[in-house]
Amino acid sequence: MTESLRIADRDVGASAPCFVIGEIAQTHDGSLGTAHAYIDAIARAGATAIKFQTHIASAESTPGEPFRVKFSRQDASRYDYWKRMELTEPQWRGLAEHAADVGLVFLSSPFSFEAVDLLERIGVPAWKIGAGEITNIPMLEKIAATGKPVLLSSGLATWDDLDRAVATIRNGGASVVLFQTTTAYPCPPEKVGLNVIAQLRDRYRAPVGLSDHSATIFAGLAAVSLGANLLEVHVAFTRECFGPDVVASVTVDELATMMKGIRFIESALANPVDKDEMAAQLSDLKQLFGKSIVAARDLPQGHRLAVADLAYKKPGTGIPAARRDELVGRSLRRPIAADTQLREDDLE
Repeated sequence: MTESLRIADRDVGASAPCFVIGEIAQTHDGSLGTAHAYIDAIARAGATAIKFQTHIASAESTPGEPFRVKFSRQDASRYDYWKRMELTEPQWRGLAEHAADVGLVFLSSPFSFEAVDLLERIGVPAWKIGAGEITNIPMLEKIAATGKPVLLSSGLATWDDLDRAVATIRNGGASVVLFQTTTAYPCPPEKVGLNVIAQLRDRYRAPVGLSDHSATIFAGLAAVSLGANLLEVHVAFTRECFGPDVVASVTVDELATMMKGIRFIESALANPVDKDEMAAQLSDLKQLFGKSIVAARDLPQGHRLAVADLAYKKPGTGIPAARRDELVGRSLRRPIAADTQLREDDLE
């Protein structure tokens, strides 16, 4: 059986609504006010959770990191950008409290031991592990020791990497969730990997989802139709926002549209239809839109019916068109005017 679990007060698994995460990452661009504005926007859109990224620049990279290049007009390097993204512990706590106030689960991905400690102190209910951290076994061990569910993105992982990570988490006493992810920004449709969702479920017997970077609502809707228990999408106010994640984001309005689609799909999947039972319920419409056999022209008494004598017209309250062959060759007891439905007592 596939494992089910809880994140905060939300069930996650086969019988629960899809757990939808609005991923802000760093699109707040270092502005605390903007981060709070995103919380309200994600809540209004109808998502389940909001997720940020907790970067502590000095704790997660060295001066030799090749990513430290000129990054933007205001950041001399990616390191300077991460420094600008840093928030204080009270600020993170305020964001978590705000999320709770508007009914969102608060999540943030840690990228260092120090970030894990900070997020543990403010009480995150689960851990989202970015694709680049999946082989960081010491951090997975540290996180698993908290006993909270661990959500793994698989965008850079081999099956061996995933096997090792899942074993580490489970051996440490925590539950695991697997996300199919392709680390491409934006991700083209041929690389989304919807087929992997079922493979993850079968291999690990755990809740599974899609962490989507396609910048569309289409992949997420498809994933839910295929049984994804969770969905993570990057979100930006508009595609004019600054930041490396914007090109892989949906807008807030698109997120709201996607949420309506997800709940529609879930309702459809939860209510399988019996065709015969549904047809019985729609019998009045069947008569309204169905076709009956009528006289194609004025027909005299005693006339032996041929195919050319018959037409098929609404409503479907007479002899059904499907019975045509039963009428051909029979004689009329009385004259029938054109466009008149034929009845059994009209026939010899």
